[in-house]
Amino acid sequence: MTQSAGRVADATGNWVDTAAPGWARPYLRLTRLDRPIGWWLLLLPCWWSSALAAVADRAWGPDPWHIVLLLIGAIVMRGAGCTWNDLVDRDIDAKVERTRSRPIPSGQVSAKAAAVFLVAQALIGLLVLIQFNRFAIGVGIASLGVVAIYPFMKRFTHWPQIFLGLAFSWGALMGWAGARGALEWPAILLYAGSIAWVIHYDTIYAHQDREDDALAGLKSTALLFRANTKPMLALFSAASVLLVGAAGIMAHGGYVFALGLIAFAAHLVWQIVRIDIDDPDSCLRMFRSNRDAGLILFAALLLDAAARRAF
Repeated sequence: MTQSAGRVADATGNWVDTAAPGWARPYLRLTRLDRPIGWWLLLLPCWWSSALAAVADRAWGPDPWHIVLLLIGAIVMRGAGCTWNDLVDRDIDAKVERTRSRPIPSGQVSAKAAAVFLVAQALIGLLVLIQFNRFAIGVGIASLGVVAIYPFMKRFTHWPQIFLGLAFSWGALMGWAGARGALEWPAILLYAGSIAWVIHYDTIYAHQDREDDALAGLKSTALLFRANTKPMLALFSAASVLLVGAAGIMAHGGYVFALGLIAFAAHLVWQIVRIDIDDPDSCLRMFRSNRDAGLILFAALLLDAAARRAF
């Protein structure tokens, strides 16, 4: 491993570049802590699920300790997932303009050092997981299989976004399991809705690498949909809204939830209208805006839980 503090091409001018110690920068970049959008998108289904359980339980809101644990877990496990992804993809990343400056292909971190770092992050994630009930611990462990196979999927199918959805939406099961010690239909429907949402936003993200992926022999929904991307985004967005809405109905969500769901849907429509799939900057902006869409839905669930408890 070198101690290079070289920057990553698609993430510059952030706090890692300006404030982190030089020796730590390659590892912080490996976990994508210089790009918080990833852990936000992993976290939000966790928070949705925890808040939805509060709606079902007529509680004032989710357990604050669970909210903190889910936050820590999302940050750590997103970092571990990125480290694993970069280990698997290190040869491919070296061929793609946007990713060749990442820590492993650029030589800032060796594969061996990255593997040790991966284990350390996984152990921290385990410490977070065992704070939950036994059922939730089992649900969390079950996610590892999907996480492990995801990086290989773009080699074999045009639908790697489905597998990312399975992994990134797992929190929609975790929050409910942590609160209720079981998996019930509202959580399962929320999980399905979150998967559709992930396919929506990761298709947008994949358009940044569309041409490089084609040259490298990789597959994605961006390459599959191409000119039909906007209609397909509309399809998956509609599926997400309908499935999340069904989850809310089954959990006895009220008018506040319904208004929040409408706002969430409107945000997804805005993304589809505004995006230029041939402009990588536009794709990145619309992709990142999904944090705000997810926070709108989370706020609605929180307010709905409080309103149901109060009235």
